[in-house]
Amino acid sequence: MKPDIKPGAKFPDYVLPDHTKTARRLSWLQGDQLMIVVLTRGFFCPKDRAHMLELVRFHQQCVVGYTQLVTITTDDWHVTNNYRQQTDAQWPFLYDEERMVQKDLDIKEYTDTSHDVMIPHTIVLGRDLEIHKVYNGYYYWGRPSMAELHADLRDLAQKTYQDWDITRPELRKKWEEGDMSDFYPYGDNSISMEGLMLEMAGATDQYAGSPQMPAKKE
Repeated sequence: MKPDIKPGAKFPDYVLPDHTKTARRLSWLQGDQLMIVVLTRGFFCPKDRAHMLELVRFHQQCVVGYTQLVTITTDDWHVTNNYRQQTDAQWPFLYDEERMVQKDLDIKEYTDTSHDVMIPHTIVLGRDLEIHKVYNGYYYWGRPSMAELHADLRDLAQKTYQDWDITRPELRKKWEEGDMSDFYPYGDNSISMEGLMLEMAGATDQYAGSPQMPAKKE
């Protein structure tokens, strides 16, 4: 992994096609939420499938916890769809047959002489693609457990939401005075409730749109 992919840095804002062949930009998929990006070897790998099934069970907590999940694979479009369908994943799978992400992040798994794949990584992101934690999953136990992801997201959410503890007297005073600027998603500086519901529903066509292809990063 490139040395600049570390906590506090911004993760590259890649544009890749998803399982519906629609171009998606990571920042648009993220919206104003937290995000987990899963870089996977692909459908052929039993370790990746095992971890994906854990993420499938965890996903409902991500939905209600205002967190987007995205998987990036080097599989082709057909295999990417098989991967998503057979694990019952309900989030976007982006496919990168050109290995743009693999090359850009310098994560080619050179010990695999049969497949041109990425070393698996799980990246936990705050808003604006800010990196919070990077997990190297070359060995299975290097991947985060769901308890670890829960703890990471708790730390991030506590830093993100000004109204994390609404028992604070100053927050109660603001609310009573009609000042909702520190309350999510009620403030004028916050996403609308309708926008939040679309993000939680995974309605990517409505809230994320589709940038131009070909795939690139910015």
